[in-house]
Amino acid sequence: MVQRFSFRPLQMADLPVLHGWQARPHWTEWWGEAPTWAEVEAEYGAYIADPTHVQPHIALLDGQPFGYIQSYVAMGSGGDWWEAETDPGVRGIDQSIADAAQLNRGLGTAMVKAFVARLFSDPIVTHIQTDPDPRNTRAIRCYEKAEFRAVREVQTPDGTALLMVCEREGTGKSTGGT
Repeated sequence: MVQRFSFRPLQMADLPVLHGWQARPHWTEWWGEAPTWAEVEAEYGAYIADPTHVQPHIALLDGQPFGYIQSYVAMGSGGDWWEAETDPGVRGIDQSIADAAQLNRGLGTAMVKAFVARLFSDPIVTHIQTDPDPRNTRAIRCYEKAEFRAVREVQTPDGTALLMVCEREGTGKSTGGT
């Protein structure tokens, strides 16, 4: 059976489930301490109300909630993120699988590939970047299999990260972000 990914915009009704996912050990290991309900409601409620900067999604595998994935315009993202970025076509992504039992099965790679294809369907998007913790070898392998390449370590508001870039097919180049 071919497993298919789809993505639907995050809704307020999803926040209790997302809040629960964010407390799971495989999330807190890399995303930090589990947020309170009020923090989830404030942050993700704001994204839902105004998806101009961050576009949050629930990833669905064969129609069932599988994980969380978001994209954002890197240029002007604020909060000391990507301040040197001057290309309005750069998109950043962040993601996590809901259930730890689904890790190490290639599903994260398939989800990222499907989401990248969706982002590249917009001709404005020039390249896509992500910034895993350099110690997060599972995430780095996932992104490499999804055709991201490591550019360099960077300092972000969350600490040291490995900037990784996926280029639009056929361009053969990338600015490499900030």
